[in-house]
This record gives sequence, C-alpha cells and structure tokens, in this order.
Amino acid sequence: MQKVTFYHAGCNVCVAAEQQVLNLVDENKFELDIVHFADQPNRIAEAEELGVKSVPALVINNQVLHINFGASMADVKAG
Repeated sequence: MQKVTFYHAGCNVCVAAEQQVLNLVDENKFELDIVHFADQPNRIAEAEELGVKSVPALVINNQVLHINFGASMADVKAG
C-alpha cells in the first residue's frame, strides 16, 4: 500500500486542505498519515528532509506536492 503524508500547521488554509485530502484519498488504496506540526513537532525535520518547503503539503512516494500556501517551514519552526 502506498503511503500518503499530509503535513500542516493548523492554519485555516491547512485545515481546509486537510478536509479536501480526507475526501479525495481512498484509504483502501493508500495509507494516509496526517501530520499536524503543533501536535507532532518532532516530525518537522522529517518533512524538511523530504523537501517540504511550506505547508500544507502532500507527500506521495517521496514526491512533495505543495498545496496553496499557508506557512513556510521557517514559520512552522518559529511556532
């Protein structure tokens, strides 16, 4: 099963994108991992290593798809 990870920071743009992702991704075909950095700050480095530059971002097969623009990773780290 392919893994899909959605990274976000909880802003309005991110929350709206999360709802769209939840509606679009078939969890019978994909393992969906939702990462909210306020709840999982230890995963920020992981996201950066994958190439996430801003959130919300969706990572499928190590390919980063930046969705809209909610916050830069620098903003996320500044908390």
